[in-house]
Amino acid sequence: MSFVVAIDGPAGAGKGTITKLVGQKLGLINIDTGATFRCVALNMLQENIKMEEEEKIQKILDHIHIEMYPNGNIFLNGEEVTHRIRENDVNNLVSPVSVLPIVRNKLLEVQRKIAEGKNVIMEGRDIGTVVFPNADVKIYLDATPEERARRRVLQNQEKGIQSSYEEVLQGIKDRDKRDSTRKIAPLKRAEDAIYMDSTNLTIEQVVEKMVEIINNKMDKKVE
Repeated sequence: MSFVVAIDGPAGAGKGTITKLVGQKLGLINIDTGATFRCVALNMLQENIKMEEEEKIQKILDHIHIEMYPNGNIFLNGEEVTHRIRENDVNNLVSPVSVLPIVRNKLLEVQRKIAEGKNVIMEGRDIGTVVFPNADVKIYLDATPEERARRRVLQNQEKGIQSSYEEVLQGIKDRDKRDSTRKIAPLKRAEDAIYMDSTNLTIEQVVEKMVEIINNKMDKKVE
């Protein structure tokens, strides 16, 4: 038996941090779907491939090798890129890259394969609507753009990445617009998803609420 938890929401809502903590508390395997798209974007930057060069992008997809480890480290084609995929040049490219059908089809296959027969928690933009529409638990995690920008700046500082609040806030607003209006797999809340606004909540409070929701669903499934 498998159990799937889908966490969706906009950039900077805290999905990555919360998903890791909830997964650790409940023994769920954390699959960072957003990181897979970031790896493709980084690979394109490394090879100097432009968005319109789909044949070259397909060649990348045919040979790309992405590894994720329990400690959070991410490897792209044998190179550790955990922090590199969070830098501004990748941030600016990942949204348009993620709407390319050839990219989505390849990574959708990879993500579903990883989750087969396991108890997993996955975060992204369309986990509950596209990747796992039949997920056992769906949560849409949100926060105001201003709060998400504040959090992202703090995260960047901790990683030694230089960025201004104004730059990050504008980037988040632009990405929200792109992600919610794109034709393929737009960012949206699944009809049966539980909405959670984390703007005025601590990380611990969000984790506690999610753990309670998931435990209740797990108990009902066992029954």
